[in-house]
Amino acid sequence: MGFLTPEIIQTALEVGLIYALIALSLFISFSILNICDLSTDGCYTLGCAVGAICTIAGHPVLGIFAAMLAGACSGFVTAFLQTVLGVPSILAGIIVNTGLYTINLMVMGFSSNLSIFGTDTVFSLMGSLFSSPFWITWNRLLLLLLIVAVICVLLHLFLRTRLGLSIRATGDSLPMVRASSINPAFTITVGLCVSNSLTGLAGSLIAQYNKMSDINLGTGMVTIALASLIIGETLFGRGKMFVRIIGVVAGAVLYRFIMAVALRLNVPTEAFKLVSAVIVAAAIAAPAAKNMIRFRMKVSAARKRRRAEEKGGSGSC
Repeated sequence: MGFLTPEIIQTALEVGLIYALIALSLFISFSILNICDLSTDGCYTLGCAVGAICTIAGHPVLGIFAAMLAGACSGFVTAFLQTVLGVPSILAGIIVNTGLYTINLMVMGFSSNLSIFGTDTVFSLMGSLFSSPFWITWNRLLLLLLIVAVICVLLHLFLRTRLGLSIRATGDSLPMVRASSINPAFTITVGLCVSNSLTGLAGSLIAQYNKMSDINLGTGMVTIALASLIIGETLFGRGKMFVRIIGVVAGAVLYRFIMAVALRLNVPTEAFKLVSAVIVAAAIAAPAAKNMIRFRMKVSAARKRRRAEEKGGSGSC
């Protein structure tokens, strides 16, 4: 048995693509809008709960769009607290995340978990299209690739529109946006609605992927998304917008591969949050460490040149 079997690689790719949607959500709020949105955990569970309820009712495709709408509503409340009531972004996210716990329980009928085994999901519907062994094995990965690719293209196109450029400008310089007669409250609201709709989408997909919804499923998702985002930006840099978007997706998949390796190394599941924290810290420290190593190399090279010059000077005398 290999260290990473094809099944483990396939699962890492599939779950990594779902995580990529949350990372893209944080990319909009954290990197573009410069807002620390801590409602991600609750919004992810909200999408999971709404998607599960719709799937149980026999509407798995509708569940995806309903979860995105629920996520957008969560983003609207977060933006309302910030822009209208003047609540700081961190506190607004904490307030919404706390309130969503009860709302998620209400959506799931005050049950801590829901099972959707025995009902059709978007993945089972996709798998029933063809009967070839290749399709049966890879249809879930292909569906997730299609969804993430469409989201990446649409997000790139949206950020190039006038509204998208206004959202990007809001994160760069709020005073400049106000001076340009652009309403920053509107751009922040739209940005957070779009951001949280992607989190809701990820929640609905993971519910149908795992065929269950749990009230604690979203715990720590903001850490995972932050790790994926920072890994992507560290590897791909801050260049063109589409490259940054692809980098976020690649960072999420790479993060999932790191967790798969940790699992194969028999790291206990209780320590996964610690592993996530270490990954985030390492990704954040990577640029500074790289600059430090480069500086040390320059200093070392300068010292060698100085010693060589001193030896050459003493030899001529």
